[in-house]
Amino acid sequence: MNDEARREPVLRVADLRLAYRVDGELRETIRGLSFQVERGEAYALVGESGCGKSTVAFAAVHYLPDNTVHLGGQILLAGQDIRALSWQQRRLLRKSVVSMVYQNAATALNPTMRIGDQIAEVFLIRGFSRAEACLGAEDALRKVRISDVGKVLQSYPQQLSGGMQQRVVIAMAISASPELIILDEPTTGLDATVEAEILELLENLRQELKVALLFISHNLAVVAQLCDRVGTLYAGRMVEEGSTSSLLFNPHHPYTASLLRCLPKRGADKWTEVLTTIEGLPPKPGSILTGCVFAGRCTLVKPECRKGHPEAIVVGQGQKSWCIRAAEVPAMAFERPKQAPPADQKAPPLPPVIEVRNLSKSYGHGPNKVQILSDVSFAIRHQEVLGIVGESGSGKSTLAKVIVGLEPADPGSALMLMGRPMARLLEQRDPAQAGAIQMVFQDPSDSLNPKHKVKTILSRTATKALRLTASDAKQRTFEVAKSVKLDPSHVEYYPGALSGGLRQRVAIGRAIAGKPQFVVCDEPTSALDVSVQAAILNLLVDLQRHEGLSFIFVSHDLDVVRYISDRIMVLYFGRVMEIGPAEAVFSGPHHPYTEALLSAAAHLERKEVSKNRVRLRGEPPTHRFPPGGCVFHTRCPRKLGNICEEKAPPRQIGGNGHEIACHIPVNQLGRTADAR
Repeated sequence: MNDEARREPVLRVADLRLAYRVDGELRETIRGLSFQVERGEAYALVGESGCGKSTVAFAAVHYLPDNTVHLGGQILLAGQDIRALSWQQRRLLRKSVVSMVYQNAATALNPTMRIGDQIAEVFLIRGFSRAEACLGAEDALRKVRISDVGKVLQSYPQQLSGGMQQRVVIAMAISASPELIILDEPTTGLDATVEAEILELLENLRQELKVALLFISHNLAVVAQLCDRVGTLYAGRMVEEGSTSSLLFNPHHPYTASLLRCLPKRGADKWTEVLTTIEGLPPKPGSILTGCVFAGRCTLVKPECRKGHPEAIVVGQGQKSWCIRAAEVPAMAFERPKQAPPADQKAPPLPPVIEVRNLSKSYGHGPNKVQILSDVSFAIRHQEVLGIVGESGSGKSTLAKVIVGLEPADPGSALMLMGRPMARLLEQRDPAQAGAIQMVFQDPSDSLNPKHKVKTILSRTATKALRLTASDAKQRTFEVAKSVKLDPSHVEYYPGALSGGLRQRVAIGRAIAGKPQFVVCDEPTSALDVSVQAAILNLLVDLQRHEGLSFIFVSHDLDVVRYISDRIMVLYFGRVMEIGPAEAVFSGPHHPYTEALLSAAAHLERKEVSKNRVRLRGEPPTHRFPPGGCVFHTRCPRKLGNICEEKAPPRQIGGNGHEIACHIPVNQLGRTADAR
């Protein structure tokens, strides 16, 4: 590569316009977009779903569907116009210049091929011999910090954890020795510890290999840690661009500011500080937009905003905003609407809504028995939210399913609803108990019948649980739709015609239509944009306040859990490591495992990948061969010695019911400064 080529940005997008041809009509989705990624730079594109982020990523490697129409502009990859190249030339460019990492590593890997063969294939395509390809695959896995290389090379994708699969996909990406890696939501759905490892890995690879990153994400906290510059995309247009430190901490476009205001503020009180939401949805592809693309949802809109797309305004060193009122934005960027706290109501003492005693869950028998949950005990009071956190495999979702009755608990486990015992399986419970507990799944398609309209989904649940007449069921349907902030017209739609956020509202509506006492929410916001997430969290708080509902809220997003939860339980390997009031768990003292989770969590206040986070040793143990003593001792950075290997830890009880299961005395346990 000559000096002139090295000075060229590795990716330059210039006035790009793309449309999709649907039913003979052109639906424009990218509207005159321009940006560039410098060599060795980490550049982020942020915005809601439907704004065009992934379309830009696929356009950069010319992976667009056949109905895509190029209306104008250029994409220059390593100085070459990607559209002007032949198929063979583009293939060569993908082999040596650009690689892509997708959101779901499991779907990017071939389940019928061993990991070693899949990575070696990259080297074979580049012309290496079989022996060289095998050595290259080993080296690639070492570069992504995989310790047991031999075992992973011989494994199939489904035998690896989600974090390990993502490392393998990144190993395949760097095996092409690219100048640019495009990452499309690579950390969505990952645990805090795995996410931190992936971010640190990407930063190290960028420094070692001098590779540039185009990072596409809706997670602004992750962007703040990894990226040098950020571009805010809306309706296929760039509306703001600048350095990460300026744009995310001093935004000058109402859309960027609105995205930031949707995030739960650390330590915010859910009863008094409502999350800001962005009303409406991004324009659909093909919409005719004559003025500012954000005018239809902007709180600062003026008549002149609708007359033409605004010109870029320089608002700081290297920061530009396409907004005529850019100077007014910083004043409203971090405002949060306030509301009065709920009035203290002195109600007579009630038994816990849900009480779990010595709950265990295993699969198989004899030598094939696998213990997933072991001796879990807790209670949830009326109008209380218990947040449950822990890595994948810790038993969070299994616990949720056991409480609902979708999976039976082991004999000897006790489940109580309002002081009355419950059968272990849903079909064995009496109708009142069966209807009193409902569940909201991560993917609404798991609980919504695609062949029924929303009104049928809501009315059937209400009719069955409350034994309503047809007219009463219809009234209840519209009451529920209103309570979950659905427009009356939405009840006439099928689930597939609604956005992801609206489908999740329908799923919550289905859960509450029969007036349950308790709802289990299993990762209900993990795949949602921050604006939709804020609306769902506000909805759950509203239902807790006005309907008196109690919740279990399972999530890997610690800031979300902190905001929504009254108490938090930390699970590891099916055991309770810590449980207590949310602020006590976050402020400490912490169990060493909790401390590791909190130190790994991405958040806006930490502007780079943390070099001082608490690192866990190795991979989680397998359930087939559980460790003795404290199950955490094989990974604990503060292991005391033989006592941790031989004896189960005592449950130490601190103030306000804060319990920690650890051999280390409470007064010697740590506190995570970042968590506060």
